[in-house]
Amino acid sequence: MNNNSGNEDHPWAFVTNYAHVLVCLAADPRARLRDVAAYVGVTERTAAQLVSNLEQAGYVTKTRQGRRNQYEVHDDLPLRHRAHRHHTVGELIHFLAAPGSAA
Repeated sequence: MNNNSGNEDHPWAFVTNYAHVLVCLAADPRARLRDVAAYVGVTERTAAQLVSNLEQAGYVTKTRQGRRNQYEVHDDLPLRHRAHRHHTVGELIHFLAAPGSAA
């Protein structure tokens, strides 16, 4: 049995685009949508929809500063899935942003 878990040919991932957006905005609160899109690997339109959905759900607040937006990720909020509500967004961001161990 071949366990090639690093294979890019799989059409799915363990982490959603929403989580990637949260990590991106937490790392750079002044990121442009094109930067978010590039980080996540989606179009700018999709990135805008993801950010908008996170904002509507209360996980992100957007504030206009001059010609740019500034985003605040509310990392104290619980994760949405009932099996993971005992964890916060901040814990998820910390886990995903942590540097990988050298193998």
